[in-house]
Amino acid sequence: MLWTKEMFSVEKPIIALLHLRALPGDPLYGGDMEAVYRQARADLEALQDGGVDGVLIANEFSLPYQLKADPVTVGAMGYLVGRLKEHIRVPFGVNVVLNPLASLELAAATGAYFIRSAFTGAYMGESGIVNTDVAAIARRRKALGLENLKMLYKVNPESDAYLVERDIRTVTKSIIFSCAPDGLCVSGASAGSETRTDIMAEVKAAAGDVPVFCNTGCNAATAVEKLSCADGACVGTTFKTDGKFENNVDPERVVEFMNIVREFRKTL
Repeated sequence: MLWTKEMFSVEKPIIALLHLRALPGDPLYGGDMEAVYRQARADLEALQDGGVDGVLIANEFSLPYQLKADPVTVGAMGYLVGRLKEHIRVPFGVNVVLNPLASLELAAATGAYFIRSAFTGAYMGESGIVNTDVAAIARRRKALGLENLKMLYKVNPESDAYLVERDIRTVTKSIIFSCAPDGLCVSGASAGSETRTDIMAEVKAAAGDVPVFCNTGCNAATAVEKLSCADGACVGTTFKTDGKFENNVDPERVVEFMNIVREFRKTL
């Protein structure tokens, strides 16, 4: 049995993205942390009431993303997760975008069940060149006593490209051999962009018993196709009003999507 069934109590869990609005220090920050909290709380309730299986809290509106997050960003996220925690009814994770070490340490502080990040490889995009240090992450995880924390590795970082391209099976096998990931996330070209099913199938074929998640672009029209291949999905943009990244969560879209997922699970 995959660990995902034990943690989320369902086959093929849906992890909803809870996108925090811009935080202190971010260019888009509106100057009101209470407003950020209120919106996060409203989105959390809409996601949970709609039936999602888990929630990943991320600073998605800290645009443009920093290669090393400011302490105020991590502090603000810790404050918000702390306030939200009494209202969280499902397993939750945290993600400081582009900052795997900060994500790990935030998880230690908040009691998160899982984190998601690009832990491996060297890649580039609009944020510049990123050279990860998965060995440091693995050792810090051990030092913090977080052996039970699940780490979801991005096989192909969304919006970015590896400095030296390798076929996806080679990358998958290398991550599994070197890093013992708890899960693998396969992405499209950007947040909300469809993850190609054929690429996800290649990762799944090479992953063995490691769960594979559709990381972007899973929506009501594609959910059955993607979940037929993947072991779960991370879903963010499709839950937003009109399916647009910049909007807030639409409760009706959550219910519609999760109804489709529940009907599909009956066929498993």
